[in-house]
Amino acid sequence: MPIPRLSFPACLCILSAVLLIACASQARALGPKGDVFLGYSRTGSDIFYPNTGGLNGWEGALHVRTMPFLGVEGGVAHYGLGADSSVPRTTTYLFGPRATVGTLGIKLFAHGLIGGEHSANDAGISGNAFAYAVGGGLDLRFAPFFSWRFAGDRLSAPSQSPGFGTQARFSTGIVFRF
Repeated sequence: MPIPRLSFPACLCILSAVLLIACASQARALGPKGDVFLGYSRTGSDIFYPNTGGLNGWEGALHVRTMPFLGVEGGVAHYGLGADSSVPRTTTYLFGPRATVGTLGIKLFAHGLIGGEHSANDAGISGNAFAYAVGGGLDLRFAPFFSWRFAGDRLSAPSQSPGFGTQARFSTGIVFRF
């Protein structure tokens, strides 16, 4: 039986997961430092396909600190909530480095993430593509282990995104720090 070939995004996800696990074990020497984010996310109009408008969805991310200001972040987001059946539902899966600085309950971060996106709808649109996000955000602590996040990214899938689209993503939600 032949071994199935993996797509580039699948290979990238597997490699990133291995790196995340390796970095997490290294981070134990620094003490348990990292965060988990879950929140609302909205994309700009025509970000992956023409005539789709801005898409609503959710985003989840895990960040593990590997050095004093640097860490590894991985995230998944799903868009298309509340859309009709002709609008593609899109899932992104992104991994990469993150730099974080902060004091007095305020944390600023910047990240560069790569991975992929998968879109599908009932009208026959279906596809996978390489995707990236470059951006950052602000976490405001409101309790000992909890913060509220405001983040923005340039999000793009170069082979899918129309040139006239608004390649932006805004996210907000709760952060649990560990």
